[in-house]
Amino acid sequence: MPELRGFSGQQAVNILIKMGFIVSRKAKGSHVILKRGELVCVVPMHKELAVGTLRNALRQAKISPEEFLKNS
Repeated sequence: MPELRGFSGQQAVNILIKMGFIVSRKAKGSHVILKRGELVCVVPMHKELAVGTLRNALRQAKISPEEFLKNS
């Protein structure tokens, strides 16, 4: 299983943008909503994302952890 530790919210957003997502809006609080076609992904802007939180964002985006790490 790939290691998803050590990513901040901003790093995750930047990688997702590189993968074709666009920032739809910044939600109330500190969450960024990204879209790619019909897919919607919510990423909290924490200094360090918990592994489960990042994994959930990737699940929403229908991106495997391997694909995410390859583009990081």
